[in-house]
Amino acid sequence: MPKLTVEGVGEFEVPAGKRLVLALTDDAGVDQLHACGGNARCTTCRVEFVAGEPDRTTEAEKTVLAARGVTGVRLSCQIVCDHDMGVRCISRLAGSGRVDAGKRPADQITPPPVWVPK
Repeated sequence: MPKLTVEGVGEFEVPAGKRLVLALTDDAGVDQLHACGGNARCTTCRVEFVAGEPDRTTEAEKTVLAARGVTGVRLSCQIVCDHDMGVRCISRLAGSGRVDAGKRPADQITPPPVWVPK
């Protein structure tokens, strides 16, 4: 099982292949935002990698980050936990002014991933 280290929160073993956004909320208990429901549309689920950043991305992640001019972050809804990684959660419900974190994302990456190099 991959190890997920969340800065300031702790270390967690998560099921291989689980979406990072779900590992953060379910396993680490982080109030991670995901306003669009984990569909790579809003960028509220962004995280910064401190270790083990994946070397591939989805077309959807690449497109939305480029369209918004966002760099240095990744979308947790578009990443699977398939190796050890460490992240800093920078987009949380606390202090956001939002009523809730968003609709629970599906278990599988949506839209269906088309993988490309990072």
